[in-house]
Amino acid sequence: MSTSTWLEDGRQLAEELVSFRRDLHLHPELSLQESETAAKTAAQLEKLGLRVRRNVGGHGIVAELIGDEPGPIIALRADMDALPIHEETDVPFASTKPGIMHACGHDAHTAILLGAAKLLRGRKLKGTVRFLFQAAEEINAGAKAMIQDGVLEDVAEIYGLHNLPTLSAGKAATRYGSLMGSVDRIDIKLEGKGAHGAIPNQGIDPIVCASAIVLALQSIASREASPFEPVVVTIGSIHAGEANNVIPQYAELTGTIRTFDAKVQEQMKERIERLINGVAESYRCKASIHYTEQTPVLINDDNCVRHTEQVIDDLIGCDNRIVAPPTLAGEDFSIYLQHVPGCFFWLGSGPATDAEQAFGLHHPKFYLHEACIPLGASLLAAIAAERLNGNAV
Repeated sequence: MSTSTWLEDGRQLAEELVSFRRDLHLHPELSLQESETAAKTAAQLEKLGLRVRRNVGGHGIVAELIGDEPGPIIALRADMDALPIHEETDVPFASTKPGIMHACGHDAHTAILLGAAKLLRGRKLKGTVRFLFQAAEEINAGAKAMIQDGVLEDVAEIYGLHNLPTLSAGKAATRYGSLMGSVDRIDIKLEGKGAHGAIPNQGIDPIVCASAIVLALQSIASREASPFEPVVVTIGSIHAGEANNVIPQYAELTGTIRTFDAKVQEQMKERIERLINGVAESYRCKASIHYTEQTPVLINDDNCVRHTEQVIDDLIGCDNRIVAPPTLAGEDFSIYLQHVPGCFFWLGSGPATDAEQAFGLHHPKFYLHEACIPLGASLLAAIAAERLNGNAV
């Protein structure tokens, strides 16, 4: 199939894919609650005559398009969950659920993968395309659950994308090797001794201890890690006390740790626990630490990146493909890549010019330029079809 045909067929689907995306945007669902989204998606896939499995890894959906000839299995993945963010856009299809919004564009990802299935149905394929509609990406739980339910069984390669509002719609970005950072979580509980705020010597102040820990944690990046090895330690929440004149008994902190190298990620747990325990002891507090390794560094396979770049160049031209800068934002697609080779790339979803303001992912005013939807569907469909029919896996 010519590259122009993929694009032309994708554009013909634009209206129905955009309509499907807007319906999902109207009715967003949080991680582990995507039952309505999954039901709507499964119904569309069943209309295509695909073999569909529901409730995979929670609310995940798996559909297969079996080709005319035997061959490898190529997996394509999209995520479906929304975020606990109150929408502040004025679009007519804004979220109807207060405090819940598709502020990361997973509604568009779902529509894109559905579009890829529509484009591939009826095509001659030397193998099988497996479509993975994943739940719970935002809490880094969905990929693990899907894998446990066997979605990667016999899969040769896997491909996925994420929209990027800081990149113009009509463009794409790829990167060899590490693209996105690892994600770990830290939960800290400090126990001091409650006292009257006017008589601090009779107590042990966990708030002062917590403050020292927040500052001390920054020394890991500045003094323990190499300046050539990116590390971010962010404490995102602190909860302690109820009254202005009382030293509380407890303080609780949560944070996120990001790295760009697997070896550095392995070192972070020891570094953080050692530092927290040392500071807590010096402030006479007891520290309870729970460290959770959530997702690894997202590392693309070179061969799969080359194939993806070739398809992108054929469809939209090499002038519309850029080298993606590294980011410490995380993605649980990285877990699939620990099991099978694949490629994850950025799909531009932003304005065409700098004159129009672009709000980033997870922003309450996040806006997705819907021209990216048929293009994304065309790219994923072509990546799978050309890999099965034109390139050895």
